[in-house]
Amino acid sequence: MVDIVRKMGWSYISIIYEESNYGIKAFEELEDLLAEHNICIAIKEKLVKDSGVADESAYDNIVQKLLTKPRARGTIIFGSDQEVAGVMRAVKRNNATGSFSWIGSDGWSARSLVSDGNEAEVEGTLSVQPQANPVRGFEEYFLSLNVENNPRNPWFVEFWEDHFMCRYPNSSSTPYNQKYSTACTGKEKLTRQNTVFENQLQFVSDAVMAFAYAIRDMHKDLCHGQPGLCDSLKPTKGSELLRFLRKVDFEGLSGDRFHFDMNGDGPARYNIIHFKQVLPGKYQWVRVGEYVEGELRLNSTDIQFKLDHPKPPESVCSLPCGLGQAKKYVEGESCCWHCFNCTQYQIRHETDPTQCINCPLGTLPHHLHIRCVEIPEEYLRPESGWAIGAMALSSTGILITMFVICVFIRYNDTPVVRASGRELSYVLLAGILMCYCITFALVIRPTDITMKQALISAPVLVYPRPNRMFILGANASNVGMGVVLPKLEDDQEKILINAVWMIISPARAMHHYPSREDNLLVCSSDIDASYMIAFTYPIFLIIICTVYAVLTRKIPEAFNESKHIGFTMYTTCVIWLAFVPLYFGTVNHVALRITSMSVTISLSASVTVVCLFSPKLYIILIRPERNIRQSMMPMRFTNFNKNSGSSSIMAPILVTAATCDSKQQIRRHIPPPSISDKEDTDFSSKTKLETSDCSTQTEALNMEDNTTHNITQDCSPKINNNCNFDRGRIEIVSVDKNCHS
Repeated sequence: MVDIVRKMGWSYISIIYEESNYGIKAFEELEDLLAEHNICIAIKEKLVKDSGVADESAYDNIVQKLLTKPRARGTIIFGSDQEVAGVMRAVKRNNATGSFSWIGSDGWSARSLVSDGNEAEVEGTLSVQPQANPVRGFEEYFLSLNVENNPRNPWFVEFWEDHFMCRYPNSSSTPYNQKYSTACTGKEKLTRQNTVFENQLQFVSDAVMAFAYAIRDMHKDLCHGQPGLCDSLKPTKGSELLRFLRKVDFEGLSGDRFHFDMNGDGPARYNIIHFKQVLPGKYQWVRVGEYVEGELRLNSTDIQFKLDHPKPPESVCSLPCGLGQAKKYVEGESCCWHCFNCTQYQIRHETDPTQCINCPLGTLPHHLHIRCVEIPEEYLRPESGWAIGAMALSSTGILITMFVICVFIRYNDTPVVRASGRELSYVLLAGILMCYCITFALVIRPTDITMKQALISAPVLVYPRPNRMFILGANASNVGMGVVLPKLEDDQEKILINAVWMIISPARAMHHYPSREDNLLVCSSDIDASYMIAFTYPIFLIIICTVYAVLTRKIPEAFNESKHIGFTMYTTCVIWLAFVPLYFGTVNHVALRITSMSVTISLSASVTVVCLFSPKLYIILIRPERNIRQSMMPMRFTNFNKNSGSSSIMAPILVTAATCDSKQQIRRHIPPPSISDKEDTDFSSKTKLETSDCSTQTEALNMEDNTTHNITQDCSPKINNNCNFDRGRIEIVSVDKNCHS
């Protein structure tokens, strides 16, 4: 019966049971089994065993209580046919026909006493009936009996009189045969037409056979094959017989196998019968399934609770909660609850239906709210328009930079290239080239390796430009109008900063959730802007370099490129100042954020190429006639000695210094402009200043007094760029003994 309830999908039912050992024991067993399967009992009511004692009001009260739980449509009735018939009549009186779907016990299943006159109320009932097969040979044997050939049965005469409604001659008087006035002739005969056999005769034969087999086994065990009753069977103990009775296993007279289970019950074999309306107004009991050895087999297509309505009615206290809803149980009712919606970012707990749980960051509820699904990672993809634009800009910059490098290599020994500081120029070009290349590391999917590479490389690549410009500016400001030669400094400060940073907080790719619906794959340093640590030193140099660019803006272009450096630094500052609000204002837009960084780095590199190297390319490629040492000297210095009254002996020295190395120095004192013209002329006439052309050639320059001085000395040690101007005196220092002046 519990399996039928489960098959119908019911979880909230009522039980009516008669007040007898049959009903009470059945209810106790039902209550336990229903609890095991989480099926709740809405109403529990007892039926008075003696239907003659109970009046109609008792049955009406039961029906009215059932109606207080309208959602408990399914009702189990354990009782006999007389009591159940009273319930059905009460249902009709209370206009509750069709309100219940009954599951009946074998005590009233297929009994006409219940269904006759109450067909509409009983319709749809599913009932269990013990499954029994005919006992082979019993029908023929019984039909052959009569009073004459069956004297051993003392009750057979009484059965014969009642069956044929006559008084058998010489029979004992009983309360039942006194009403029969007709005498039995002895010619009466039992036939299939006038005899109805019980359907459950199999159980009688199985019970008798079980005792027979138990006694046989006990006799065999205790008497050891001795015929008759041995002393061990005198007297026989009931507990001893029960032990053998539990072990019997045989094939009964019906052909079915019989044995007792562990609880002492016989085989559970039941037919499932159904009372339905086969035609309008015509009702009958039909077999729709069976229950054998714990397995229910039910033919659902034959079940019809109402005419043309095969679907079983619902018998649940609360309907299942919808998707994304959790339960709140009604106090004291394990099968009744209210449903409430989980929030937008919650799903119902997998094992606890009363709880909603939040989806972890980086996930959102499935559209059915049954599980959390991953939010697609958001990062700049190489195939996106943002990345393509950034890579196009970088690729263009790479081609231009490679062109500049090729030009510088081709014209490596010309004055313009040499005066620019060849070694540092190549280092600067390599840094510019890698600035463009860093874009390709930024636009691929972030990983721990690419993050470390990008965050270390970016400041390292930015570093050479302000480093070089800082050196130029610092030297220039310290010497007034001196000759400046770029030189490389070590990177210890920068390396130390990056090393400490990578140890304390190594860069790594991580998921960032600025909002509940975002799943950004970013570098960890982007979240707290800790990457600015690596930019600290380059930023410091940029600021100082910009200051020096302002201070040295009037120094001759031939020696420090101050105008170009200044413009480069001004533009770089503007670019990076514009980058800061753009970068921090696009926290949730990964593509724009990464693109802005890569474009900013590329623009910084492009500014350097345009401002520092395009003037040199212009001279080398378009104005090659200016690619000589004289053109490196601005015009305002050609008249330096005209105004001072002294000869312009400084000119060749300065031109040579601009293209020479800085290993050695020459010391030479030139008198200030205050000396007389005659002294100056005598001094110039007596002196032959010989100096080495360390770059390509030796020049003869015309002095203002039309005196020609040949500068022919080979000075192996190069002339330093440092010329100190102190009140018209030029001091050229040399430590080479072979250099005479």
